[in-house]
Amino acid sequence: EFRRVLSDLFTRLLLRSELSARQRDYLGTIRKSSESLLAIINDILDFSKIEAGKLSLDQVPVSLHDIIEDVQTMLAPLAQEKSLEQAAIIYRDVPGRILGDPLRIRQVLTNLVNNAIKFTDTGSVVVRAMLEEEKDHHATIKIAITDTGSGLTEDMRRDLFSAFTQVDQSAARKTGGTGLGLAISKRLVEEMGGEIGVESDWGNGSTFWFTLKAEIDEQTDVHDTFRAF
Repeated sequence: EFRRVLSDLFTRLLLRSELSARQRDYLGTIRKSSESLLAIINDILDFSKIEAGKLSLDQVPVSLHDIIEDVQTMLAPLAQEKSLEQAAIIYRDVPGRILGDPLRIRQVLTNLVNNAIKFTDTGSVVVRAMLEEEKDHHATIKIAITDTGSGLTEDMRRDLFSAFTQVDQSAARKTGGTGLGLAISKRLVEEMGGEIGVESDWGNGSTFWFTLKAEIDEQTDVHDTFRAF
């Protein structure tokens, strides 16, 4: 992460200097290539940790509202490039704070929202968070990402969460993907005690969802009213 931030910083600084159109184009290509390479490296490292049983999860107060808002803001430029509408809805009964690993929750959500944007040409990408169950100070929360993309056939859905599986090879080539994103997301969600899945029909868009089972942070939890952004 430090290397990514440092590389991005110096690239941005260079882009602010006096450059010819060709130099600016070259620098943009370098930036995109480095981001893709670092993403691949991070995926491989995460997958290796999971396979080796070396993954450790934090249990700290987490605001799902903040995580969803941060992910939407971070990916907004990608959606704007394709003129896609973005929305996020968190229903009022979702606990304000739970105990969990914010980094891993953010990682799963980022992967699913990014995929939704990548495979949607027109329309919208909507994130919804809803409470499925609350009992004995523990909550099961479902987060769903719905897009208006081309959707998935039954054959596409079958091996979707397997390692190194890519539904659209042309899109994968353009973005430099590894086919590990959904496999990693599945393992992370399972490590956090939840489930992940997809509902989709060819031509009718897709809804990817995952659940979180977590203890409610009673000391700081406040049930907010219905929120959308």
